[in-house]
Amino acid sequence: MKKQPGRPISIIGVPLDLGAGRSGAGIGPNAIRYAGVVERLEQLGCFVMDEGDLTVKGSNVTSTKQPNTKLKHLDEIVKVNEELSTKIGEAMAAGHFPLILGGDHSIAIGTLAGVRKSGGQYGLIWFDAHTDVNTGETTPTGNIHGMSLAVALGYGDPRLTSIGGGTAFIKPEHTVIVGARSIDPGERKFLKKLGVRVFTIRDVERLGIAKVMERALKIAARGTDGIHLSLDLDGLDPHDAPGVGTPVPGGLSLRESLLAMELISEAGVAVSAEFVEVNPTLDLRNKTARAAVDLIGALFGERII
Repeated sequence: MKKQPGRPISIIGVPLDLGAGRSGAGIGPNAIRYAGVVERLEQLGCFVMDEGDLTVKGSNVTSTKQPNTKLKHLDEIVKVNEELSTKIGEAMAAGHFPLILGGDHSIAIGTLAGVRKSGGQYGLIWFDAHTDVNTGETTPTGNIHGMSLAVALGYGDPRLTSIGGGTAFIKPEHTVIVGARSIDPGERKFLKKLGVRVFTIRDVERLGIAKVMERALKIAARGTDGIHLSLDLDGLDPHDAPGVGTPVPGGLSLRESLLAMELISEAGVAVSAEFVEVNPTLDLRNKTARAAVDLIGALFGERII
């Protein structure tokens, strides 16, 4: 294994599944820990501090929409993401690499708000079967995990876009989506309007993951102070990651995804990362959590030889 020196890693668990359409992702952080993420990183020579989990109140199945909004569980999602943005801002100010374990993808709102608090301009690589750029006007479900990238770009409910101070949003020209294969009609219009670069799974098949990552890194890193990696495990094919709430057939293989992480690692531009949507209630012998640990290992320098 290749040693990966550098900043201390602060692991922050966010057991939130209120942004998703079904419960279960809230126990994702502990599933990833159980799969050995701390031990894997320590074997690579990393100094790891597990900060534990944020507190999440409420149940995915007991409450739905807030008054006067289509968005489900808005109050608690705002509260958790505000706390998360503060934790990440503190970690980065201390010179640490924040590694966030989800939880559903609505936590990216707080993650990216916290990264922005550190100052500078950052790029974003978003691995996902979905593009998550719905807003209250376009959402077919009201689930906030399908809106998180739109919020990070500055669009959506003001209570969400104001998290972390509501300034210095991620710029569309520094944003890249990789692996998308399920995009709502309103999202297509949004992405075209903003000019966000989307490498669909067809692009991966046509170009190969190495070429896609070369282009993605060039877009996200050009003129920025580093990149944030937001990886939804449903970006992988359900064969390799069955334990996700919204699986979509025909995704990235685990080996393709590992190569993508290796190329980000070799570029040396990642300043923070999150791995989300592991749902152990839908998994097979913790297979998806183990895939997440493999991907994290590759991101931090693990190689075959």
